[in-house]
Amino acid sequence: MGLTGVAFVAGFVSSIAGAGGMIVLPFLLWAGVPPLNALATNKFQSVFGTLSSTVNFFRRGQLQIKPLLPAIVYAFVGACAGTVAVQFLALSVLEAALPYLLLLVALFFAVSPRISDTDSEPLMPAPVFNGAVGGGIGFYGGFFGPGMGSFYAIAFAALRGFNMRKATAATKPLVLVTNTTAMLIFLWQDYIVWELALVMAFAQALGARVGSGLVMRKGLVLVKPLLIICTVAIATKLLLS
Repeated sequence: MGLTGVAFVAGFVSSIAGAGGMIVLPFLLWAGVPPLNALATNKFQSVFGTLSSTVNFFRRGQLQIKPLLPAIVYAFVGACAGTVAVQFLALSVLEAALPYLLLLVALFFAVSPRISDTDSEPLMPAPVFNGAVGGGIGFYGGFFGPGMGSFYAIAFAALRGFNMRKATAATKPLVLVTNTTAMLIFLWQDYIVWELALVMAFAQALGARVGSGLVMRKGLVLVKPLLIICTVAIATKLLLS
């Protein structure tokens, strides 16, 4: 499969369950792209996939941006802080703990009654959620990133009581802001491989549009198993590496 095909698959999967970067990045490295350039190129093309799914959810009436604006602002601040912090702090503790956190996420998705096609009672008020979760996961996204979409989705479902269609849609603008922040830093540092990034961005956006359309039609029956599979796959990859 060529890199454009990989980008399409990543956009499709990421629009439903996140984890698109974990699909694309190994292929870029296997293609001989140096690590920093691979990270930058991956961020660039993933931004367009997330943008595509965000627009599709919004146009189909599944995404309300205004209630999410405070969380988006906190995500931006968190992403900026995380991108700065990663230059000074070691990743070793986070890398060691992350696979087990992801397995807990998968377990929660598998057994929790709050993961459903209907809304449930919120457990955390919006102002607290916006700062703690919007900013906290935004920091993680700028600092490291794998599984960020899954973390946001579980937070919206578990803490704000969103049904899975709504939770999946709500993650998109937060992930978009976080990834765009990191992408702009890479852009400023001229790490993006443009001959790959542009064509992969188009394929990623197309895959994301197809995937987000399926989320709106299928809901929990599609999102739940794919989220579980993706989080377990990321955890397994991190444990093996």
